[in-house]
Amino acid sequence: MTPKHGSSRSLLKTRAVRADAALGTNRHRTAAALKRYSPTGIASRAGSRRFPLAAPSWPENVPRPAPDHDLGVDYDTSWSRRYPVRLARAMVLDNVTRPLARVLASPLIRGDECLTDVGAPVIFAANHTSHIDTPLLMSCLPLRFRHRTVVAAAADYFFDRRWKADFFAFSLAAIPIERNKVNRRSAQLAADLVADGWNLIIFPEGGRSPDGWGQTFRGGAAYLSVKTNRPVVPVHLEGTGNALPKGSKGIRRTRTTVTFGTPLWPEEGEDARRFGLRIESAVATLADETVTDWWTARKRAVTGTTPPLQGPDVAPWRRSWALPKTTSTHSGSDGIEWPHRSD
Repeated sequence: MTPKHGSSRSLLKTRAVRADAALGTNRHRTAAALKRYSPTGIASRAGSRRFPLAAPSWPENVPRPAPDHDLGVDYDTSWSRRYPVRLARAMVLDNVTRPLARVLASPLIRGDECLTDVGAPVIFAANHTSHIDTPLLMSCLPLRFRHRTVVAAAADYFFDRRWKADFFAFSLAAIPIERNKVNRRSAQLAADLVADGWNLIIFPEGGRSPDGWGQTFRGGAAYLSVKTNRPVVPVHLEGTGNALPKGSKGIRRTRTTVTFGTPLWPEEGEDARRFGLRIESAVATLADETVTDWWTARKRAVTGTTPPLQGPDVAPWRRSWALPKTTSTHSGSDGIEWPHRSD
C-alpha cells in the first residue's frame, strides 16, 4: 500500500532527504574552508595577491641587479678571528673538542718534538680520510699553535649554506678555499693570514679518501709556503678512517696516531710543484713509520722504496685488504712491502 502524499511517513522521508543534502553541503563547505586556510591554500592566495601583500613586480625594460654572493669563496670569515669569538672557540676546543677526541679517538702523538724549535706561523699539511681529521689535529697541536690556527676548508662543501658557513667558521676557524679550480681570492686570503701570523691546516689531497688510501697531493700547501716563505710541517693521521670513514653516518671509538714530521722549507730555486712532491714524500714516510718503525721508514726513504700514499695499483678488494692495520708486512709483486691487514 503506497502512502498518500502529505502523510506522516512521506514527510519523514522528505525531511531525511533534505537533512542528508544539508549534511553533504556542510561537509563540502567544511572541506573547502580547510583547503582555503591550509598552508598550501594560503600560499597560493598570497602568490596571486599584489604588492604590498606580495613581492612587487619588476619592470621588463629595467635590468635586474646581480644577486649578492656571500657564500662559498665570498663568505667573509673576518668575524671569526675577532678576540671574543677566538676566546669562545678556545673554550670549546679545550673543554669539549679535546676531551671528546681523547675519548673517541685515543690519539697517540708522535714527533711533537719536531715543533719545539720551529717558530710560528707554520703550514700543517696532512693526509685526509675522515671528517674528524680536523678537530683531532687541532686538539693535538701544542698550545702555542692551537689557538691561532685557521683551517683551509672546501668552499663548495663547508660554505654552501649559511648555517654551515657560520658553524665551521666559528668552531674550526675555517676559511673557504676553492678546490676545483684556481681562485686568487681564496689563495690570497690564506697567504695573507699566514703572513699575519696565523698557522694554517691544509689537506693537500683536496678531499677525503674514498677507500682509505691517500690521493695525489695538490700544490696548495707548497704554493703558500713558497709565497709566504714559511715552513710546511708534514702530518700523518692514522686510524681516523676507522672512526668515521667517508659515507659513514656514525662514529666508532678507535685508536689513532698523529705523527708530526720535520718542518720543510722550500729550497732556493725550487718551484711549488717540486716542493709539493717533497711534501707528499714526507707524509708517505710518516705513514710508513706508523706501520713499521722510525729506522725502517728512514731507510726506505733513503733508498726510494717508501710505499706511496696511494697504495698498490691492484683490484679494489686487494687494496682494501692491504690497508695498514698492523706492523707486519708482506712483499707485493712490485717489490714494495705492503702492511698486512689483520682482523
